[in-house]
Amino acid sequence: MESSNKNISFWLLFAFFIVLALAIFLMTSNVFSLKTASYDFMVKVNSDKQKPSSDIMLVIVDDKSLTEIGRWPWSRARFDEIFDYLNNYTDSKLIAFDALIAAKNVENPKDDSVLFENIGKYDKLTVGVAFSEKEFPFSKRDITKYNLLLDSKKGLTINDARTKKPNSIFNSFTQFPYQYFENAKNMGGVNIIKDSDGKVRQLQQVIDYKGILYPSMELILYSKYTGIKNFTLTNKYLTGSNKSYSLKIPITNMNEGISNNIFFYSSPDKVYSHTIISASDILKSYYAIKKGEEPTLDKEIFKDKVVFVGANASAQYAKDEVRSPVSDLFSGTELRATNFNNMLNNQYYVSTNNLYDFVIGIMLFIFIFMIVNVLPVPVALISTFTVTLLYMIFSGYMYSKNIATNMLLPVIFVPMALIMGYAYKLILEAQKNKQIEKTMSKYISKDVMENVMQNINSVGLGGKRSNISVLFADIRGFTTISEALSAEEVSLILNEYFSAIVPIIEKHRGVLNKFVGDAVLAIFGEPIQNKEHALDAVKCGWDMINKVKELQEKWIEEGKPKIEIGIGISTGEAFVGNIGSEDRFEYTVIGDTVNTASRIENFNKVYKTKFLISQSTFDAVQKHVDVLKIRDVAIRGKVKKVNLYEVLRLIN
Repeated sequence: MESSNKNISFWLLFAFFIVLALAIFLMTSNVFSLKTASYDFMVKVNSDKQKPSSDIMLVIVDDKSLTEIGRWPWSRARFDEIFDYLNNYTDSKLIAFDALIAAKNVENPKDDSVLFENIGKYDKLTVGVAFSEKEFPFSKRDITKYNLLLDSKKGLTINDARTKKPNSIFNSFTQFPYQYFENAKNMGGVNIIKDSDGKVRQLQQVIDYKGILYPSMELILYSKYTGIKNFTLTNKYLTGSNKSYSLKIPITNMNEGISNNIFFYSSPDKVYSHTIISASDILKSYYAIKKGEEPTLDKEIFKDKVVFVGANASAQYAKDEVRSPVSDLFSGTELRATNFNNMLNNQYYVSTNNLYDFVIGIMLFIFIFMIVNVLPVPVALISTFTVTLLYMIFSGYMYSKNIATNMLLPVIFVPMALIMGYAYKLILEAQKNKQIEKTMSKYISKDVMENVMQNINSVGLGGKRSNISVLFADIRGFTTISEALSAEEVSLILNEYFSAIVPIIEKHRGVLNKFVGDAVLAIFGEPIQNKEHALDAVKCGWDMINKVKELQEKWIEEGKPKIEIGIGISTGEAFVGNIGSEDRFEYTVIGDTVNTASRIENFNKVYKTKFLISQSTFDAVQKHVDVLKIRDVAIRGKVKKVNLYEVLRLIN
């Protein structure tokens, strides 16, 4: 039993480590889409409960703009007019341009010159710059000049207090026309990180470009909005504060730009969360003002607003949509506005790390495993469902507090805990049944036990008549021996004797039916089907005689009395089966054959023999034994006399 327990413990521990390895793989693998699917679901649920800031507006070049103003691509002078209107004719607080001017307009250079010359006049304006892993073909002289110029566009300072600094992956940035690049007041990063499924869940707040930290466009806007000029980057947070404002952004990723998880707001049309105005309405109001006419837009709607300018129309190259947790058609400009809104609210999703998830998962696994092995199946399943539901409710609550837990944990650990729990329970029950079977086989024959286990559903009173051989063995003069020894000494001798002969009975396909005091009754031919049951019985008896001779030498050396046995074997029909009551019965054999074997054994005392068999037994084994015919004797209960044969030796 101890060895079995060790085996169970080993395989259970092995399976447990396999489960852990599988769980770790599933928790950290991006291919396991349920993890991100659950995250997206909860982000979307929470976004529907959160309204965006009314201090943020979007000006979008949409389909209406292309219809009313002109087809795409627009003259860059149009954007200059939008900036002029927002900067000089409204009380907007800040302007962000979510577009990259990466090349000159060769066909119409005048369009460029208007924007490039005027862009430096718009103090409220911040434009975007994109960083790349690729090396752009700048000359060494130009790249040095451009790097120095870019550094002057930050308008803020980021102190690098990180203890772990991964190597920067960025080798270049947008190739701006130099006049545009030189005149723009502020430039901030507008890189987008896409996960393996193509969705945007994070945005870069800081770009590590060749050892210098550059802010995102939104961080520059936040600095202008709040007046905070100094920020600090640690391994976990980007922080900055003054008397009126405090920023603390939890950092999720340090490798692909220093980024964090985005908190999304309600988006009724699944494209925009914040108030949007068509660029055509801006331009028409601007043209009206220039003509001295009443503008169509009330400039008061822009008072103290942060305005993001971008494009998102059906025309080629004007479409700017990204896939996000809340929509597959989310506006890229809206994404930047959402990021800035996160900063104003200090509102971000903080994802639990893998260690936290793993510890919670293991606790969940152990708890489910324990209740499976302690509670009845219905109660355990209900408890498992309840625990899973409570974890889901807990995760929902954590998401409402902007903490993104791994809702996949129950999907990973609960089924594993159930499978392992019930597998372990089945193994224990199987081991227990084996132990019971082993213990019960000490009270009834091992073969009878196996027969019962194989026919467990049909066990009951009754049996059948079968042709069998019955062996009856008795100790000679046991009463006299018992009188000379104590009960303990007698029991020790009997136990040693029985322990020696029982294996012999089993070896020859016999079934130990019962101990009757110092006597043994064994059956051959049932329940183990065997046509040569008579020969097996004789061989068994012969081996028992020889075994007792070995024991006699040992007992004499130990000062114990010399024990002799007598054996009688009879072959014939008998009833074999379960005898007793409905509540308690035993497997036994009854009939004339059994009585005859007992009577024959008694004749050993009369004829001073050790091993006698009946005529029917002799007829079945005569080719295999040398015998001495004693005589025909009258056996009580039988009309005809029975010939007795003493077995002298086995021939083969």
